[in-house]
Amino acid sequence: MESDEDLLAAYAVGDARAFAELYERHERAIYRFFLRQGAATSVAEDLLQETWLAVVRNAASFEPRAKFTTWLYTVARSKMIDHWRARDDTVSLAYFAGDAANDGDEGVLDIPGSDAQRPDHQVIARAEARAFLAAVEALPPPQREAFLLQAEGGLSLDEIAAVTGAAHETVKSRLRYAMSKLRSAMEAWQ
Repeated sequence: MESDEDLLAAYAVGDARAFAELYERHERAIYRFFLRQGAATSVAEDLLQETWLAVVRNAASFEPRAKFTTWLYTVARSKMIDHWRARDDTVSLAYFAGDAANDGDEGVLDIPGSDAQRPDHQVIARAEARAFLAAVEALPPPQREAFLLQAEGGLSLDEIAAVTGAAHETVKSRLRYAMSKLRSAMEAWQ
């Protein structure tokens, strides 16, 4: 399996298949990152498109000083910040916990075993997912951002620090506080 960095380098010299592979690997996580930052579905789609257009425009100048995902989430975060600056209102994550929000979004809540098909378990699972999304939304923005970069993007502490411009220890604290608040919010579901 080729690395993301190798795929981007191949795309930069004209290999369209390499871009398709990169897009396939990261499109869903970047989209979820936008949704979980409070973007409406249509806004998340627009931001996703803007992010990948920036990747296309800047592929030839990419220097692998950091992982591709660090660079990609830096671009995505920049697009999100630009969007926030242009708007005064925000959309609640609770909107995305409804039935329509999870269409095609595997991984929001995976329940193994045959009980997953029982209607009572599905209702409970959906309520738990809504509670979790509300808890994520309730996090202070820096903590929510760090949590989402780690949970959705799979970024390390150093990579999150690079994306956000925060110190390593600051990122570590933000994640620790975020996890503590999420655990507390989800205690009722244990």
